[in-house]
Amino acid sequence: MSRVGRKPITIAAGVKVEKQERQVTVKGPKGQLTAAVHPSIGFEIKDNQILVSRQSDLKTDRALHGLWRALMQNMVLGVTQGYTKKLELVGVGYRAEMKGKKLQLLLGFSHPILFQPPEGVTLEAPTQTNIVISGIDKQLVGLVAAKIRSFRPPEPYKGKGVKYEGEYIRRKAGKAAAASGAKA
Repeated sequence: MSRVGRKPITIAAGVKVEKQERQVTVKGPKGQLTAAVHPSIGFEIKDNQILVSRQSDLKTDRALHGLWRALMQNMVLGVTQGYTKKLELVGVGYRAEMKGKKLQLLLGFSHPILFQPPEGVTLEAPTQTNIVISGIDKQLVGLVAAKIRSFRPPEPYKGKGVKYEGEYIRRKAGKAAAASGAKA
């Protein structure tokens, strides 16, 4: 049996979980999330816990068992605590600022980039080189962070670009370093 899938999910105080056919709805202090559960996965709510089960021992069902348990856990945590991702801008003249609800990015292009966040995600720019993305849906927060990072991913020579906070950028030696090594 799946080690992740068989763990019960504890429902925190103030969180309400509803089951309707193949849908699970989680309501909490920060909002509400709904997901359509895969047909081969079953779940039941008892004693303030969610128990996830599967129909068979097929490899795909075993994989889905752990996946859906993790997705439901993320939903419960999202409506109670929420999720945040932090990005850093590295480079001369790279800046971020809020223009109403939109994020304006200056990333060395000839024009600024205006990014409108999707519903359920909030953006903040506490400093010109930091961006904070927060929301209750873990997948959506990660998707928005990846989209913003894709505008100017960090490059390996100087490390310029948009990177996750704490991300290590593996550096390469430049052309001059390679040429001097060849002469010696």
